[in-house]
Amino acid sequence: MLPANPTMPPVQPIPSGHEPQRRRAVFSRGYASIASHHAASPDELGHRPRRRRNSDDSLQLIDDLINRPMDQLYSDARLVTKPDSKIVYWGTRIVVFLICIIVGFFGSQFVRLLNTDSRKQIRESLANQLVANNARIDGLDNDITNLRKQVEEQSVSATKSPIEQVVEENEAAAGATPVEGEGIVMTIADPVAAATDSANGALPRDGATDRLRVVTDADLQLLVCLLWRNGAEAIAINDNRLGVETSIRTAGNSILVGVTPIESPYRIQAIGDRNALADAMGERSLATLYSDFHKAGMYPQISKTDSMRLDAASVGKLTYARRS
Repeated sequence: MLPANPTMPPVQPIPSGHEPQRRRAVFSRGYASIASHHAASPDELGHRPRRRRNSDDSLQLIDDLINRPMDQLYSDARLVTKPDSKIVYWGTRIVVFLICIIVGFFGSQFVRLLNTDSRKQIRESLANQLVANNARIDGLDNDITNLRKQVEEQSVSATKSPIEQVVEENEAAAGATPVEGEGIVMTIADPVAAATDSANGALPRDGATDRLRVVTDADLQLLVCLLWRNGAEAIAINDNRLGVETSIRTAGNSILVGVTPIESPYRIQAIGDRNALADAMGERSLATLYSDFHKAGMYPQISKTDSMRLDAASVGKLTYARRS
């Protein structure tokens, strides 16, 4: 028999580091049998009906120690889980495998992106920008060309003042602007025998007129003066336009128009009234000159042309003397 007012033994605190690792839970397998194993209070013992003992408690204790050494409360505290089914087992592994594949794929893409040469992309970007800028520049050049053509057309169609007309005529006569129009082409060449002698070093440019000689700078100057006198508006020799600063002279074995050497045959191009220039420079008008040319073995030829274009003459640099 227990005393009427039993005293509870003192509760000793659990030292730190020795706390239980597992706890019972209501969802454990041994929950149903827990109620028969907990310690009963004195009140419950007083109202519990007394039963007849069929066996000795000491024998029951020995039997429990030998056959059931582990307490049910301890087994319940381990919370041993049930083994997973095959569906959960393989399903978990398949999901983990798929996650590993996805992580590996994106990881490899990230590493590949890091190993990509960024300079190549920059070069491609700059190359594309260069191509686009070149195309834009070409388009602007075409626009400028079209605008210049429109300005020239408007300038031609617009009525010019008398002063502008005089300026244009003076510039054309001075060779400062290109001109186009009808005219004649007078061709004169060295005799074949004279050219052969000149190749050997003998240049029969001076002397009697009864023997062969080559064309001289004086001959070209004379023909040019005759063309100016008979109304030529612009003259060029072998496509070298004559201007106010252009000279025709001999330097060594060559004839220079300005600073450009020219060779036989000499083509004198003159813009003007082609019929008037052809008549004035023909053999009937210049019988004496042609006779001298024939004696020297030279035979000038004149041809008319409906249209020709002569470029502007090259302008040299002018220098002036100054008082020191």
